[in-house]
Amino acid sequence: MSVQIETERLRLRLISPALDAANTLALLNDPGFLRFIGDRDVRTEEQARDYIATRVLASYALHGFGMYAVERSADGAWLGNAGLVRRDGLPGPDIGYALLQEYVGQGYAGEAARAVFSHARGALGLQDLYGITDPDNLASAAILRGLGMQQRGLLQLPGSEEWVTCFATPGAACIAG
Repeated sequence: MSVQIETERLRLRLISPALDAANTLALLNDPGFLRFIGDRDVRTEEQARDYIATRVLASYALHGFGMYAVERSADGAWLGNAGLVRRDGLPGPDIGYALLQEYVGQGYAGEAARAVFSHARGALGLQDLYGITDPDNLASAAILRGLGMQQRGLLQLPGSEEWVTCFATPGAACIAG
């Protein structure tokens, strides 16, 4: 499997345990990630490599998509990740994105999300797409609205006590079934 998505300022590529463990560790422990996405209990590079292997690489193998490393084209800086996640409780793939705090507020998340959305619709042929956000994450909600997604309400995903705001492409419902 090979994926490389290019935008005006970004390059999205497959995540590698060997190349991306240190950056993944930093992202998973970034204050914004912890606040709005959650604590993945990854505290060492070895745990980050395991996380990549069991979560990211497994998604590539099982679904043909997953999260991708987001790099700035100009200098190769590793900004965060963006991609598609298949979650229990949602009827289809969820667009996800997270950036290291130093890169937030510069339009990179929206640019990466648009690239993932286009890739999902074009290369992967997926029409019904979803997005979930912490109800307090107004910036993330704005990105999903910018993709043309519509807010569908609050829901709890299986195994979680947290409520999330669910967004979906027009015609899609957030409830599986």
